[in-house]
Amino acid sequence: MTLSFLQAAISVTSIFLQGAIIVTMFRRKLNSVFPFFFSSMIFTAIGSVATLWSYVYTPNQFYAVYWSVSTVMMFIGFGVMYEVFVNMLKPYSAVIDLGKMLFGWAALFLLLAAFLTAMVTSGPRPTRVVVCVELLDRCVHMMQCGMLMLLMLFEKRLNFSWRSTCMAIGLGLGITGGFDLVASYAQPRFPSMGLQIGIAYSVAFVGILAFWSYALIAPAAQRKIIPETPSRLILQRWNEALVSYGYGDTAFSHTESFLPNVERTVDRVLARKIVH
Repeated sequence: MTLSFLQAAISVTSIFLQGAIIVTMFRRKLNSVFPFFFSSMIFTAIGSVATLWSYVYTPNQFYAVYWSVSTVMMFIGFGVMYEVFVNMLKPYSAVIDLGKMLFGWAALFLLLAAFLTAMVTSGPRPTRVVVCVELLDRCVHMMQCGMLMLLMLFEKRLNFSWRSTCMAIGLGLGITGGFDLVASYAQPRFPSMGLQIGIAYSVAFVGILAFWSYALIAPAAQRKIIPETPSRLILQRWNEALVSYGYGDTAFSHTESFLPNVERTVDRVLARKIVH
């Protein structure tokens, strides 16, 4: 099997951009802040080289290599979503704890749904495995699109800038998930355009990699301290309600302002003096 010049150029460009992202994250020490995203870039680069090599030199093993890489990338992508979620809601420890529990249940539900789908699918075992992986992959991409909607709805309330690293990663994941869903929907319905759809998806992915490269190189915008508004207090109220139910770490919660904390500290000291 041979690659066209366009396919080879897209593959080489994507590998180069992935390498640039890896080097940039390592130099800026972002690999410790976003370890899943850093790992995804490393594995995607290695997987791209492996699938490219298999496509050209060992075509009989191409599909096995492709589905193996896709399966691992699917699980890493779920971890990247979790990572973005935690960094996005870092000041709200109780909301993060609830989110962790929801992510765990979502992962369990997806695995159970994929297992049941594979069990009821007729055909040989490789076909069942492919159906299982495809279902999980589409569910993860749907979650990535949902996370993009979450970022767009809560960007102002979380006081995040689209130039921040966390928001850039989340934005890229959401757009990638959307393109993947469109491609997976269009290819079976337009089989004669399968090559063009695959190339269009690859070009879109290269664009996302270029965006991530720029976002990681450019100075990240920091959160601004601005007056609280009723709309901005929604997540704070959620966090306080969850804290009352035992979620989060109240000792290190940053959602409350400084003066109320001082007043409560004084009240506790006075109460102890009265008791003694």
